[in-house]
Amino acid sequence: MKRLIFVQRRRRRLWPAGLALLAALGLGSAWWAAAGDREHAPAVATPPAHHTAEGFRNRDGSTIDKSQWEVWRWQLSRRDPPRPQPPLPVVAPDLQAPEPSITWIGHSTVLARLSGLAVLTDPQFSERASPVSWAGPKRVGTLPLTPAQLPHIDVVLVSHNHYDHLDEASVRALAAQPGGAPLFIVPLKLKAWFDDLGLAGLRVVELDWWQSHVERGVEFMLTPARHWSSRTPFDRQQTLWGGFAVLAPEFRLIYTGDTGYSRDFTDIRQHLAHRGSFDLALIPVGCYEPREFMRAQHVNPTDAAQIHLDLGARRSVGVHWGTFEGLCDEPLDQAPRDLATARRQLGLADEAFTVLKHGETLRLQGAR
Repeated sequence: MKRLIFVQRRRRRLWPAGLALLAALGLGSAWWAAAGDREHAPAVATPPAHHTAEGFRNRDGSTIDKSQWEVWRWQLSRRDPPRPQPPLPVVAPDLQAPEPSITWIGHSTVLARLSGLAVLTDPQFSERASPVSWAGPKRVGTLPLTPAQLPHIDVVLVSHNHYDHLDEASVRALAAQPGGAPLFIVPLKLKAWFDDLGLAGLRVVELDWWQSHVERGVEFMLTPARHWSSRTPFDRQQTLWGGFAVLAPEFRLIYTGDTGYSRDFTDIRQHLAHRGSFDLALIPVGCYEPREFMRAQHVNPTDAAQIHLDLGARRSVGVHWGTFEGLCDEPLDQAPRDLATARRQLGLADEAFTVLKHGETLRLQGAR
């Protein structure tokens, strides 16, 4: 749930705060061609079920859309829980770790190094997950790695357009990195947002669910998730969302993106069974309270542990927690405790599904 307080329009004008709050809560295509001369025109392909004239839908036909009253009632009644004491630890990344490895930068931003590529998920390096720098969900603790300290990034994976996953300042910094901008791989209809930034020569590839792009021998496939998209009150569901399967010769990684629990993950496992099991899954474990409000769009740690089983991953790491205050109602340090309970309930070994410290680098096993 992306609880943004203000809304950014294309010309950077700010709407009154009340309208913007509704926007946050946040927290199409060539398929619809004109028929023309139907007597002589070739048959038009039937669009996928998740494509509609109004925008995109989840695979079960659902949309995640709260009424204005629900949004206001939650926002006006909630209080941020106290910050963790002592603060959540931040450690120095090990950028010399051998491949494959991952480094958790915070929230859903992960640096993965495999097959000679440096891959970054959902880049968010700003102080706030917001269209403005002076209001909105705020980062807690020290950023362990700035864009200037990153190695040269080859590929950036963007799961959807919410502000805590797609940040303009972070994208501009990556586009200006020495040695040239990375390739951005995004869901359908999101390329236009990058085009509007006016960054010359930026490479952006759009994918639908199950579609792939191969970069230097590594396949990146957009996988379905149960979520939604919006950056203003006027563009709900107009861009697609999802996760990414990263299929390298020696390693299989999946980042699920934000999601509620669904059958998508057993389907992903079946769809890619011929490619082998996932060596690592990056699964969100935070921002799940209040539960009735969040259930459809954000998994809790118990759901996340079930997704780990559904995917058949050898190992999972929890993301989307402990970084921005003001997004949800549970304390920032609650997710690891609830994940430990979920592991016990589902009979998982402690090392099967873990979390990292901010900045921590994990050297991975399972190279093929």
